[in-house]
Amino acid sequence: TMKVSASFISAGPGVASMASALLWATSSTNAFLAPSSSTHSFGARSTPVASSSPSSIASRASSSSCILPRQNSDLHERTRSSIQTSTSLYSSSSPSSPISSPTAEDECDVLVLGSGPAARAIATLLSSPNAVDAAATSSPPLDVLLADSNYDRRWIPNYGVWQDEWLSIRDLFFSFGHSLDDDDCIDRTWSKTDCYFGGSFDIPAEERMRLDRAYCRIDRDGLRRCLSPENDEGGKARYRVLRARHVSKATSINIYSPAGSLVHDDEGSTILLQSKPFSSGEDRGKEPATTTRVRAKLIIDCTGHESRLVLKDDRDSAPPPGYQIAYGMLAKLNEDSIPDKTRCGPYDKDAMTLFDYRTDHFPPDSLEASKAETAPTFMYVMPLNDNRVFFEETSLVARPAVSFRECKDRCRTRLEYLGITVEDIEEEEYCYIPMGGPLPARDQRVVGFGGAAAMVHPST
Repeated sequence: TMKVSASFISAGPGVASMASALLWATSSTNAFLAPSSSTHSFGARSTPVASSSPSSIASRASSSSCILPRQNSDLHERTRSSIQTSTSLYSSSSPSSPISSPTAEDECDVLVLGSGPAARAIATLLSSPNAVDAAATSSPPLDVLLADSNYDRRWIPNYGVWQDEWLSIRDLFFSFGHSLDDDDCIDRTWSKTDCYFGGSFDIPAEERMRLDRAYCRIDRDGLRRCLSPENDEGGKARYRVLRARHVSKATSINIYSPAGSLVHDDEGSTILLQSKPFSSGEDRGKEPATTTRVRAKLIIDCTGHESRLVLKDDRDSAPPPGYQIAYGMLAKLNEDSIPDKTRCGPYDKDAMTLFDYRTDHFPPDSLEASKAETAPTFMYVMPLNDNRVFFEETSLVARPAVSFRECKDRCRTRLEYLGITVEDIEEEEYCYIPMGGPLPARDQRVVGFGGAAAMVHPST
C-alpha cells in the first residue's frame, strides 16, 4: 500500500488524497465559494471577446485608476480591473513568453487545473449538489470548470488500494450523490496479500507472510469514466471541461510570469488558459492555439509534483525529498512448461504480492548484491487473468534516487532467477514520485491538491 497508494498520486490522488478531497469539499471553504446565481449548462460556456493586444490592454489600464471590482460587477469589468491591477504590479515587466490575445472568456466558481485522478476527484465532488452547504438549500451547485490541454490522454499508471479503504471512498462519494460502482471501477480483487522478507533478520528466503486483507486493482479507464462529465465520456460528474492549460509560472508568492497571465484580487482570480494547436494528422495547421480568459473565485492546482503555480514553504526547514522510482510491465507469460498454472514462480495467483524484498537472485558478495543492500528494491506482483501478470520493481524511497535502468535490470534478473518466462510485454510503466520535502506555502492563493500539495501515502 505504501508504493501503490503513493503511485495513485503520481497522476492524481491516492486513497488518502481522495478521502481528503471529500473532507475538503465539505469544509468551510464553501462559505467563500457561494455559487453563482445564474444557471448554466455543463457544456462549453465560453464567450467570444473582441481581440486586443497586450500592449493595448496595458495602455488602457495605465490611463485609468486601479479600482477593485464591485461585488455585483459583470465579468468584463472584473477582468478589466484585474488586468489593471497586474499592470500596476508589472509596469516595467514584459512577458517571458508570447501569449496570444484572449479570444474567449469564461467564468466559474472553481477552476481545477489538471485532469488526473486528483483533478477529476475534486472537480466531481465540488460540482456535486451535495457539496453546497446544507444550510443554503436554495443555492445551485457550484460551477466547476476543469482545464487541461491533455484532458483526453489516457491514464498510464496502475492503481491499487486496500479493499476496505476503497469501500470507504465509495461510501463517501455516494454521500455526495455520486456513485463509484465496483463493477465500473474495480478490475480485480484478491482476498489475501503476500509479503516476502527472506534474507533479512535471519528470515528464511522461502518464508511467506500472508495478510488476510483484501486488495483491489483499480480499473483506471473505468474510474476515469466515472469521474468524467456525462456529455464527455458518459460519466456522471457535473463539472465542465476546457481543453486548455495555464501559461503561468509563480516567481514569488502570488506573483506570476508572464505579467498579467494570472492575477488575484479580493473576489477571486483571473487567469489566461491556452489551447494546444493541432500539430499532426489531417487537422495539422487548421486551428492555431487560442487563449481563454477565465474568471474564478478559487483556483485548485492538480497538475502534479512539478507544479509551476504552487510554491513550497521555504520558511520551515525540511530535508530534501527522497524519490520513489519503479519500473513496471504488464506481461504475458509463457507457461507451457509450468505444470501448476495456479502459480507464477513462487507467487500464488490467488493472492496479490505486495512486497518481495528478497535478494537471493544476486550472487553473494557481488556488486549487485551490495547495491541491493545499499538501495533495496522490492517486486510487486498483480496476477490478472490467465497468464497475464503485472510486475513492478520498486525503490520505496532513496536519496539519491535509484535509476529506472537499475529497477528494470533488477526486475529482469529476479524474474529470470525465479524461472518466470515473459512471452510478451503489453505495457511498460515508469513511476517517479518525490517523497517528503516541504509542504506548499500556506499564504498563496492557488490551492494545491494531490501531487501539487505533496500528498503521498502518509506512511512514506
